[in-house]
Amino acid sequence: MGRLTNLRDLVGAIKDKASQSKAAAINNSLHLSLLRATTHDPFTLPNPKHIATLLSYGHGSRATASAAIEALVDRLQHTHDSSVAVKCLLIVHQIVKQGSFILQDQLSVYPSSGGRNYLKLSNFRDNSSPVSWELSCWVRWYARYLEQLLYASRVLGFFLCSTTSTAEKDRAEEKVSAMVTSDLVKEMDSLVGLMEEAGRKPESLHLKGNSIICEILNLVGADFLSAINDVSVRVNEFKHRVSCLSFGESVELVCVLKRLEGCREKMGELSPTRKRVLIDGMWVAVREVLDKSTEACRGEKEGRLLLTWGGRREQGTESARFGGRVLSCSDSFRASSARFGSSRYI
Repeated sequence: MGRLTNLRDLVGAIKDKASQSKAAAINNSLHLSLLRATTHDPFTLPNPKHIATLLSYGHGSRATASAAIEALVDRLQHTHDSSVAVKCLLIVHQIVKQGSFILQDQLSVYPSSGGRNYLKLSNFRDNSSPVSWELSCWVRWYARYLEQLLYASRVLGFFLCSTTSTAEKDRAEEKVSAMVTSDLVKEMDSLVGLMEEAGRKPESLHLKGNSIICEILNLVGADFLSAINDVSVRVNEFKHRVSCLSFGESVELVCVLKRLEGCREKMGELSPTRKRVLIDGMWVAVREVLDKSTEACRGEKEGRLLLTWGGRREQGTESARFGGRVLSCSDSFRASSARFGSSRYI
């Protein structure tokens, strides 16, 4: 156990003991492992042994995996304790990272109705203490991040940063080269959305050095490196396609790349020094493709304006259609003027 700092922590410890005793009494090993992994202690990480037990439910039948996911999400959505909620989210992240295919699949389709906010924690609040209030901010952000991670994984067709996705990553270049441009832009959009959400992490006041927060940042940092690799593959593909993009595709790509550049400073906090060469190379490629795409958009826009004005000149204005009735500046006629005593051209 971690530090029991107040009565709330003591009550939480008693609730943990009572819940675990009840689960053990009815011989419910799934709920017992879940309760042990998601205690009310805000300073202690889930025991890796308990997380491994939960992950093992993905090595049986689909029904067993489904029951494990349902139990996890049910505990997440019904708790009012920030410590329990953030630990449930950590387990969700561990399923994405190292869970079996069946367990990941059950997570990705829960609930059956789908949705971008299916973890339903956007209004989560735990104001029982300053620590729990600050941890609530992390719960809301972490839930949004994981929702975006799951969404990006659906778009990509594999789980980002998953140990089970090695085959997909090995043939990434081959895959993207065969994709239509609209799908490639959609994948870029989902990856950029993930990076944007990663950059919105809360600031820590009471939680500096907290082991739970440090573990979250380690997991998000690993996702970030995977996203960098996937973005780099797609940006390199766009290098070959940029001259062939339609106007609409160029505009969409420019918007996505500008969003990516906009979160560069925030993402610097998640970038490990050992990967600096790779990351700097990606930013150079992003800037190159962005410049070429912007120039293509500008040229296409100017061409469209010329076509538009050319069409207007051909159609003419009301005065031009009745040009025989109206004198133009180049027309002149000879007239007599008594005042000037001679003829002149007007």
